[in-house]
Amino acid sequence: MDLQSLLIILVLGALIGLALGALGGGGSILTVPILVYLLHLETHVAVTASLVIVGINALVGILLHYRAGHVNLKASLLFGIYGILASYGGARISSLIPSAILLVLFGLLMLVIALMMIRSKAQARFAYRSWWMTVLGGLGVGLLTGFLGVGGGFLIVPALVLFLGMSMPDAVGSSLVVIALNSVAGVLGHLNSGALPWTLMGLFALAGLIGLLIGTRFTNLLPPERLRQIFASFVLMLGIVVLTLNIPEVFHYLKLMY
Repeated sequence: MDLQSLLIILVLGALIGLALGALGGGGSILTVPILVYLLHLETHVAVTASLVIVGINALVGILLHYRAGHVNLKASLLFGIYGILASYGGARISSLIPSAILLVLFGLLMLVIALMMIRSKAQARFAYRSWWMTVLGGLGVGLLTGFLGVGGGFLIVPALVLFLGMSMPDAVGSSLVVIALNSVAGVLGHLNSGALPWTLMGLFALAGLIGLLIGTRFTNLLPPERLRQIFASFVLMLGIVVLTLNIPEVFHYLKLMY
């Protein structure tokens, strides 16, 4: 591993941990493109590595937020359990799809998530809670976690606010429990995706823990809505880049098929 790759891992790993600690998400929505485009991992391997990295950071984040009193363990476990089987199934389906199509779907998800984050404050007025919505929310987030290798935080946080009536700080901390559960199930579904770069993953996770420590401080210093809007702009731009790079490849793939 050269010095440039090491610096990329340390800096971007810390930023991903920062997002995870401050927003309860953002880890793997950025990790997969970084692993693919900057560190040149094969897409399916990058998806698996992303789940491992984000899962490790989420476990540490749970402890930090729990100490601050912002983890509703019972509710988050209930929500997360519904997503475990869906996450495993999503991972199995993902392994059957070509990389370019997977990345286009990933880019589209980025755009949707960015818009959700931007509109999250307005959506909070429409809190509606019922047990079957909690089930559907958990299953939907779990499926996306396994299928696209995302921890799901930017979907989980709004879901916990809307479906379980949590405050934003509690939703951020509690989302890490769901992310950890879904990441474990997703990794199990991706075990046949290829040899994993354990050294790279370890460095990424270590750098992420440093960012995580800083990010958890931000939940008390800055309004979560403000952080979410800033990060949404970055996710939106990155999603556009991913789509721009991969849509031509998808058209080429479809042309070869037909």
